[in-house]
Amino acid sequence: MTQMQNSDEPDLPTMTPLDADTARAGMRDRAQEIFLAGVKAADPALAVEEALVGHSFHMPMIVAVGKAARRMAAAAMKHLQADPVIVVTNYENAAPLPGAEVLAAGHPVPDAAGAQAALRVEEALSHAKGDVIALISGGGSALLPAPANGVSLDDKAEVNRLLLGSGADITVMNLVRQQLSRLKGGGLLRAAAPAKVTALILSDVVSDDLRAIASGPTIAPIGTRAEAAAALRELGIWDRLPAAVRAHLGRGEVDLGPLPESTADLIGSNKLSVAAMARFAGGGAADGVHVFPIPLEGDVAEAAKTIVESAKTPGIYLFGGETTVRVTGDGLGGRNQELALRVATLAEAAGLSDYVFLSGGTDGRDGPTDAAGAIVDPGTLGRMRAAGLEPEEVLARNDSYHGLAAAGDLLRIGATGTNVADLQVLIRC
Repeated sequence: MTQMQNSDEPDLPTMTPLDADTARAGMRDRAQEIFLAGVKAADPALAVEEALVGHSFHMPMIVAVGKAARRMAAAAMKHLQADPVIVVTNYENAAPLPGAEVLAAGHPVPDAAGAQAALRVEEALSHAKGDVIALISGGGSALLPAPANGVSLDDKAEVNRLLLGSGADITVMNLVRQQLSRLKGGGLLRAAAPAKVTALILSDVVSDDLRAIASGPTIAPIGTRAEAAAALRELGIWDRLPAAVRAHLGRGEVDLGPLPESTADLIGSNKLSVAAMARFAGGGAADGVHVFPIPLEGDVAEAAKTIVESAKTPGIYLFGGETTVRVTGDGLGGRNQELALRVATLAEAAGLSDYVFLSGGTDGRDGPTDAAGAIVDPGTLGRMRAAGLEPEEVLARNDSYHGLAAAGDLLRIGATGTNVADLQVLIRC
C-alpha cells in the first residue's frame, strides 16, 4: 500500500534533473566570470600606463619581450616617442603594431625565429643612444633564446623539453636557462651598457622573484653553473642532457664583473589578480568568499588534495599559483587541465555533488594546447566514461586534454595578451 502524505504537511520542493543542470550551468558561468576578473586585473596596458606617469626619458628605445609584450609596448608608445620599438612575443599574440617591429617566436619551446629575434635585440641594444625601456612579461625566457657560446639552439630546446617534463619549478627552470643564455640573468643589461635601463615587469611567478620572471634579463642571476648542474642531477635528467650543455655547465665560472645599474618595477602579479577575483566575487569570508593564503605550488596531485580539503562548506574558494606536473605518459595536456581532472576524481571519491571547479592559465594557454585549462563538475567523470575513457587511465597517460575534451569541459578563452601564472575558482552550493 502506498502511504499518502498528510494534507496538513507542506509540499517539499524537489529539484528535477533539468533544474540541477540549469543551476550547474549558472555555477560554471559564475566561475568563469570570476576567473576573467582576475585576468582583467593583469591588464598589461593599464599597468604600463600607470607606471609611466611622471617619468621622463632621454632618447628612449623600447624592447618588449613576453606574452604581454605587444600590449605593453602599445601602452608605452602612447606616452613615449621611442625609436626603435622592438616587440618579441609568441605567435598567438603577434600582430602588427604601427611604429613597432613585431617579431613572433616559439613558446614554450624556443625556435629559430626566437634566436633571430634575440640577435635583433642585441644589435639594437648595442646602438642605444639614450635610455632603454625594457617591458618584461612571462614567456620571455623561451621567446628570446640567445644560446651561450658552444651551446646550440637545438641543445637549448632539448633542455627546455626535459625541464618541462621533469616537475621542476619555475625558479629551478630559470636557474638553468640563465646559465645557457647570453641575455638572461642580467645579460640584457650588459648588452645595453652603458645605456640606462628601466624595466617594467609583469610577474608570472607566484613568488614575484624578479630573477625568475622571463629568466631575469635585467636582474642578477639566480645562481651559478655549478648550482644549475646540481639541480639537473637532482631532477634526474643530467645524463639525458646534450653533451654540449653538460660541458658548458661543467666549466668554471666566468667573472663578468658587477651588473650595470638599472631600475626594475613590478607592475602586475598573481597576488593582485587573486585579490581582484575576491572583490568581484563579493568580498571576504563573511560573504562566503575564501582566499587561500598560500600560492599553489609544487606537485599537481598535492595541490588537488589541498583544494578539495579546503572547501568543506558552501562558498566560493579562490586560489592562485603555478603547479608542476611530472610527465610519465605520452598524452597531451597542461598543469591546469591535469589539476582540474585530479580535483574531479578526488571530489567524486569524497562524494561531493555540489561543486564547480575551474583552473586556468591567465595567458589563455595551458601547456602545448589550445585550452587555458578546464571547468569540471560532478558530471565530468561520467561524461568521460560515457565516451569510453577511464579518468585514472587518462591521468596515468598525462592525457587530460583529450579526456576533458570528451567531457566537454575544456576552458578556451584565446590568447589574452597577459600572463600572471594560474588562477583557480571552486564554488560549492
